[in-house]
Amino acid sequence: MTSSLSPVVRNHLSALRILLVLTAVTGVLYPLAVTGVAQGAFPYQANGSRITRHGTTMGSTLLGQNFTLPEDRRRNSGRAPGPDPAWFQPRPSAGGYDPLASGASNLGPNNPVLVRTIEARRAAVARFDGVDPRDVPADAVTASGSGLDPHISAAYAHEQVNRVARARGLRPATVRALVTAHLQGRVLGFLGERR
Repeated sequence: MTSSLSPVVRNHLSALRILLVLTAVTGVLYPLAVTGVAQGAFPYQANGSRITRHGTTMGSTLLGQNFTLPEDRRRNSGRAPGPDPAWFQPRPSAGGYDPLASGASNLGPNNPVLVRTIEARRAAVARFDGVDPRDVPADAVTASGSGLDPHISAAYAHEQVNRVARARGLRPATVRALVTAHLQGRVLGFLGERR
């Protein structure tokens, strides 16, 4: 039957068969296999590395989150909206910590807007943490490439110890020991920085 078809039609039918087979393999079978392996071997990570509290999802270990002063505490203290001193603050986010709007600012290192933004952030972080602006680490004033990175450097965590301890009524040594105990090392022992 196919021998009576013209070569052009046979080529189109072959291409259509290949398209259907590859669609089934790469669009259905492969994703199902990868999902099955991920769910079986790494269920926590495959489901978004969710942080739950009393059965309610509060966030993800993979996404940074801004900790602002709750409305009732702002009203009672007379403070303006802003970061909550009782929490360790993340690095800035160019996308406002919105996972649907992730991304960098795309401003070059010599762009005057970026330079002014970094200097303003440095002054704000130094004032908030009660440190010298020269001691503010780079990750405290620059966003990550995705704008959603949940990690901060060991230097930025240690810079925030006194403020968090004061806000929570703890000794700085206690908070510093907790930070040190929860630091993660370099990936494979040599990639990246301690965080």
